[in-house]
Amino acid sequence: MSELNQLLLNFDQKQNFNYNDFYVSKSNFFAFKLIENWPKWEKRVINIYGEKNCGKSHLAEIFKSKYKAIIFDEKKLNQDFFLNLKLYENLILDDFENNTDEKLLYSLFNFVDHENKYLIINSRTPLINIKFKLKDLNSRVKNCLLAEIKIPDDELIFALLLKNFSDKQIKVNKKLIDYIVKRIDRSYRKISEFIYKIDELSLKKKKPINISSLKEILEVEIE
Repeated sequence: MSELNQLLLNFDQKQNFNYNDFYVSKSNFFAFKLIENWPKWEKRVINIYGEKNCGKSHLAEIFKSKYKAIIFDEKKLNQDFFLNLKLYENLILDDFENNTDEKLLYSLFNFVDHENKYLIINSRTPLINIKFKLKDLNSRVKNCLLAEIKIPDDELIFALLLKNFSDKQIKVNKKLIDYIVKRIDRSYRKISEFIYKIDELSLKKKKPINISSLKEILEVEIE
């Protein structure tokens, strides 16, 4: 296990989006390097995609703090809002779920081209998999640079568990963390739910987590 000095995500409601709290692994390396290498991008529009809680918003906050970007969601996107976007070189449309007028989204792509801006669009699925009604919009999204945040690998899961247990002052032996890593679902959502359940159990029992507690939560047989 490498130095755990860069950790991905605090699953608490108050998430910590500091640069040093982002743990880089094979799962998110490409997306992270794109953020690091701005403005040396092959294209001006990047689509970072991956499941909920995978770190997309964390990367957006890192990018914002480094390069003075503006982060906005679909609800804010209207013709008047484009006046605000003129003040920024870097734009981030976060948590895109295709709930906006396609013409407005197409206008955003045109705006980026005409104003020489950079745009990051965070979504759970890649934009190229969305069947837009506007043919021109479909052509535009095909020209985005795609960056997938993949399901977490063992190293990343270990880091997430260790960091969150430490933050919540939950005592779990590292051998037990290895046990969890081998059995937990490879899903950021499932990891989040697991940490929440461990936290609840720890507060209830007020003693270190043991193998029986893990078996109860993971619903696996003890080996």
